[in-house]
Amino acid sequence: MSVLVVGMSHQSAPVALLEQLSMDNTIQHDTCSRLVDCSALSEAMIVSTCNRLEVYAVTNSFHMGVQEVVGVLADVSDVPADTLRGYLYVRYADAAAEHLMTVTSGLDSMVIGEQQIIGQVRTAYQAATEEGTVGPRLHALAQAALHVGKRVHSETDIDAAGASMVSFAFDQALTAMEASDLAGQRVLILGAGAMASLAATHAGRLGAAELVIANRTLERAENLAQHAEEAGVKARAVPFTERCTQLAEVDMAVSATGSDSFTITAADLPAKETAAAHRPLMLVDLSLPRDIDDAVAEHHGVRLVNIESLSNSLQAANTEVAAATDPRQAAERIVAEELDSYTSAQRVRDVAPAIGALHRRAADVVACELGRLRQKSPELTEQQVDDVRQALKRVADKLLHEPTVRAKKLAADSGTVDHATALQELFGFQLEGTGVAVEAAELPDLPDLPDTHPERKDA
Repeated sequence: MSVLVVGMSHQSAPVALLEQLSMDNTIQHDTCSRLVDCSALSEAMIVSTCNRLEVYAVTNSFHMGVQEVVGVLADVSDVPADTLRGYLYVRYADAAAEHLMTVTSGLDSMVIGEQQIIGQVRTAYQAATEEGTVGPRLHALAQAALHVGKRVHSETDIDAAGASMVSFAFDQALTAMEASDLAGQRVLILGAGAMASLAATHAGRLGAAELVIANRTLERAENLAQHAEEAGVKARAVPFTERCTQLAEVDMAVSATGSDSFTITAADLPAKETAAAHRPLMLVDLSLPRDIDDAVAEHHGVRLVNIESLSNSLQAANTEVAAATDPRQAAERIVAEELDSYTSAQRVRDVAPAIGALHRRAADVVACELGRLRQKSPELTEQQVDDVRQALKRVADKLLHEPTVRAKKLAADSGTVDHATALQELFGFQLEGTGVAVEAAELPDLPDLPDTHPERKDA
């Protein structure tokens, strides 16, 4: 059994496709349950963010595991499996562990070093744990990856090399506005979740004169407005249905709701004949799927920053970050160090059943010989038999001590062929690979899985 990662991110897939695969909490829970119901998969968790969708699973068969994950993703997203295979990447065993550690450290993010991904991985892990789809292997990997993320941000200057998606979005918006801050500006925040809260906090730090918070649940908007007030920023909450009215009165609107439909469309903008229509309006879309219709940018005076435009801008930004290699190299050294520690511990864990089988075999031999002794020498007392038992046990333990210690050490130190392999072969156990990292499109074609929704064929 090994960990398998099948996913796509801003580096491998277009935003439009990522939108189609984006999952809310309910869909994630249902999908994890479907994954562990597959024959080759036993554990599963899903990391779904604005720029990545990754399935982490434990499988007893690499190729079948990939096929089953791709099949479930295709069914859930209604994207053909052949289309998905062109954008998905696959990581297996040690390569899967390295990938999650790199992701959690912020080294694979659109903004190198951003911290939000740590919380997103933790949330995915906790949700899957509550759903009952996380077992010992994903538990160990998630805990190790979260530890790596904490170390990277506390022991390196990676935070200075990058920022969160929210702060980068504001930087891009201010550049478009030809401004250095939001002094005197009124900002509308749509949503009251984690991204919206970060946006409100960042707008306040940039000197926004007033925050207007709109959310479908007014109470949550009021709570966010209260927190802003406590931080010294003027803020008020309004019903979500009043968001269009507020567009005529603000200088910037930030949407972070993750809604299934647009929160702002071209029809929601101030009418052309009104004075408000000639007022510059900056729109920032932090959601995936997108909250704001791209058509708004066609209106005079309206500028739009969204995930897709941020992705394009970040290609240049990350090139600059890469040039300042010290923080990233320090982070990569931590990842390598923790990966070595994690994989060593896993190899020791994997060799334990074989060592246990060896000790049980020795115990069986001792018991068998004692039985023969009883038959051949019935005159022996129970005390004498017990003395022989203890002597045989000490002999067996002493003979197995050195091989046991060496087996664990070899398992921990070896990254290729280890002592666990020899023991597993000796006892006829299943063998595992060391690590595979490929693109899904490079995998050989496999027979299609049975269609669990035959009615869709006629759709």
